[in-house]
Formats: sequence, structure tokens, C-alpha cells
Amino acid sequence: MLRAKLSVVCAWSLAGTALLLAGCSSTPEDKTAAWSPNKIYAEAKDELSSGGYDKAVTLLEKLEGRAAGTPLAQQAQLDKAYAHYKAGEAAQAIATLDRFMKLHPASPALDYALYLKGVINFNDDLGMFSSITRQDLAERDQKAAKESFESFKELVARFPASRYAPDANLRMTYIVNSLAQYEVHVARYYFERGAYVAAINRAQIAVSDYQGVPAVEEALFIIVKSYDALGMNQLRDDAKRVLEKNYPQTEYLTRGFKVKSDPWWKVW
Repeated sequence: MLRAKLSVVCAWSLAGTALLLAGCSSTPEDKTAAWSPNKIYAEAKDELSSGGYDKAVTLLEKLEGRAAGTPLAQQAQLDKAYAHYKAGEAAQAIATLDRFMKLHPASPALDYALYLKGVINFNDDLGMFSSITRQDLAERDQKAAKESFESFKELVARFPASRYAPDANLRMTYIVNSLAQYEVHVARYYFERGAYVAAINRAQIAVSDYQGVPAVEEALFIIVKSYDALGMNQLRDDAKRVLEKNYPQTEYLTRGFKVKSDPWWKVW
């Protein structure tokens, strides 16, 4: 009887061992284990080009580890940031770029890292739903726009001959216009609600901080209209003279505020 019980116990033990081994054998095999770094990179690039961004990130992370300390590992970090960006993961993309710039401050690809960071914040501020809601970039929080501007500004200052500098300059101009238009949007909001002093204050920010941009014309008109509503005729006339001197063809004084249709900022 004892022998029979021992046989049963041994049988269950062996069965358990077999199940354990079967469980271990079902662990996914790393198909890249025998791949060279160059092969991993080639496969990651194929995934990137075909839109397989999640798979690309996984491959590029493996490459970072296996090619650590080499230019290929640095390239893997940059491509991983781009994959995150294309996958709609802006925060992860920027974190990857910040880490790259911290680890490789003398990298020849630093200009690209700054440019990509600027583009990510630039497009994040545009927002994927702006074309649906017809919402101006100037009508939303400007944090991303300012961060984008800082990245482009650093790029142009440190690498004026970079291939990315011309586009960065164009985007900086756009962002400045956007920031000015944001102040005008707020000023107009206050004006339409009868908060004329607040409207004047916000419009004056656009005039003083963003000279020479298109939004200044409307800012001056808001100042004129606000002083008029407050009955401050001398200040109204002074502001009107400034408007007419800087914008002799202005239509605001005869037509009033523009009727909004398509967003003014549709460039990219």
C-alpha cells in the first residue's frame, strides 16, 4: 500500500514538473537574439516606414542596449523619439529627446533633436481636432507654442547653418504671430463682454511685445474701440492716429471686426 501511495505521489510530482517545463517552454522566444545590431536597425526602419511604430520602438530599445556606446545606439534613440511622435505619444517622444540631449550634448545630430522637439510641440499645439472644431491655434493655451519656439530658437542660435534652420525660422515667425493673436483673441473676448479696461491691457501686450506682426492692427483697433466705449476721447484719438499711421489702408475703422470663417493660421 505504501509503495502504491509513493507511486501516486511520484506520478503527480512528475506531472507537475512536466507542466512547469511546458510553461517555461511557452515563453515567447526572442527572435532578435541572434540578430546583429545592423539587422535590428534595418527591421526597425522597415517598421517605421510601414507605420508599425510600436514594433519599431521595441526593436529600437533592444538596439540601444546591444549597441550601447556607439553612434548606432544614438541613432536608435532619435528614431525611437520619432516613432513615439508618429504614434501620438508626444510626452514619450520629448522625454526620449531630452534624455538624448542630456547624454550626448556634443552629438552631431543635436540640431535634429532640437528640431524634432520643436516640431512635436508645434504640432501638439495645433491639435488633431482643430480642423474639425475650426478652432484657432490662438484660441488655446500657448504653453506648447512657447516651448516649441524655445527649441527652434536654440537650434537657430547654436546651429545657424543647420539644414533645419530655415524651416525653424519660418515656424518661429508663425509662433510669434500666434502668440500675438492669442493676446488679441483675449482682448476681443473682454471687449465683447464690456470689460474695456481688461481689453485695453491685453491688446497693449500684443502691441508692445509683438511689434510688426499682423495681429497688432486689430489690437490697436480694440484699444480705439475700448477707449471710445469708456468715453476717454483723447486716448481714443491718440490710439486711432497710431492705427492710421501704421496701417494707412486699415479697414477696421470702416468695417469693424472681421467675421470669422476659416482659421487665419492654416499654414501647415
